[in-house]
Amino acid sequence: MVLKVSEVSGGLDRYHGEFEGTEGLLRASFPNFGESLVGGVTLRAKRSAVGAEPSTASCGSTLSVSSVLSTSPSKPSVMSSSSVFSKPIPILLQKKQSPYTEKSQFHTWIGAMRAQSPPLVHSQNGDTPDAFDLEASVYKSWLESHPSALTSFERVIKHSHKKQIVVFLDYDGTLSPIVEDPERAFMSAEMRATVKELATCFPTAVISGRSRPKVFEFVQLTELYYAGSHGMDIMGPAKSSDGYRVKGIKSRDKKGNDIVSFQPANEYLPLINKVYNALIESTKAIKGASVEHNKFCVTVHFRRVKEEYWESLAERVGCVLKDFPTLSLTHGRKVLEVRPSISWDKGKAVDFLLKSLGYKDTSDVIPLYLGDDKTDEDAFKMINATKHGCSILVSSVPKASDAMLSLQNPSEVMEFLCRLVQWKKWGLENRNNIQVDVFNFN
Repeated sequence: MVLKVSEVSGGLDRYHGEFEGTEGLLRASFPNFGESLVGGVTLRAKRSAVGAEPSTASCGSTLSVSSVLSTSPSKPSVMSSSSVFSKPIPILLQKKQSPYTEKSQFHTWIGAMRAQSPPLVHSQNGDTPDAFDLEASVYKSWLESHPSALTSFERVIKHSHKKQIVVFLDYDGTLSPIVEDPERAFMSAEMRATVKELATCFPTAVISGRSRPKVFEFVQLTELYYAGSHGMDIMGPAKSSDGYRVKGIKSRDKKGNDIVSFQPANEYLPLINKVYNALIESTKAIKGASVEHNKFCVTVHFRRVKEEYWESLAERVGCVLKDFPTLSLTHGRKVLEVRPSISWDKGKAVDFLLKSLGYKDTSDVIPLYLGDDKTDEDAFKMINATKHGCSILVSSVPKASDAMLSLQNPSEVMEFLCRLVQWKKWGLENRNNIQVDVFNFN
């Protein structure tokens, strides 16, 4: 394949500042990314300020985010999976804090917002993929370290003999597609039928950043355990049809069913309500921004916000959080999330559920976790620490991740879950002869 330098340069000219955040992610996955990636052609991003208009937000700080972005270091910094994905970004704008620390935090913040939407790379002249397809090339290389969970299915259930498989699922981007309107992130009827059947075979939990009632409204299956607000609100049947129990506060739902709940951040509820109202007021001037109350955390969506206004949105959120020192900021796919500064995340939720089900610190369990966002990285790490656990990232683009395997989209997730169900029902020796059919679970 022959590449024209003009084509590469022309394609990259359209990145402007976008590529810098993504380049950090790619470098974290591919140490040789850059000069040797495409026929020895150096890939360099243009560096420019993000904001097309000066920000009007003010919170008593002289910090200029645009000045940080326009004076990036000559050598891009490498964003490792641990720095990009696992640690919340605390907002600690104290008077004695050095300006450099403040700038560093906001630089990481804005860069992370960009990194959640990596630019698509195409030829300037619309050539065929054979002539120029950097996306496919990078993704193929990435798959070497994150193989498909479908082609690696035998690896997943290799040690399953006389062991209990427990399945943990993210919702948005895993069970449902990512959509422009987060209120319309519906899962398909086929996916619901698949998850319902999955829960009859294995203990199954949905762990989401959304509030628990909201994710239950989307899923509508009483057979599952639900962990909303990134695991800060856990609820499930007091005793499932298979006899599994979860420890916690026992109560009854509206239909009179026995349930248990666990909420490690209850004391933060009044504070979360206050920051929600403050963020609503602060961000209402940013066209396309929306604020979602997820009970124990607050999510600021910027999927519909033009990129030239991301800087202003980030400043406004930072101004609000300055008055809430016990809250922290994390970032996900086109979202900024405010949550209590406690040692609790999706990984802790997985650990709690395994312990409640009696499978903590035992070699008799195979925990599986499927998720698509950076907030799932804590769960990936926890799963990886178990003896036979398997972490699966759902993504069609390369991302720095601690996940062992990958799936491209919710359709592949459904196919993978179907294979698990059919393997359980018909046995290991016959699984290769079974046709996957989500409509036939009889």
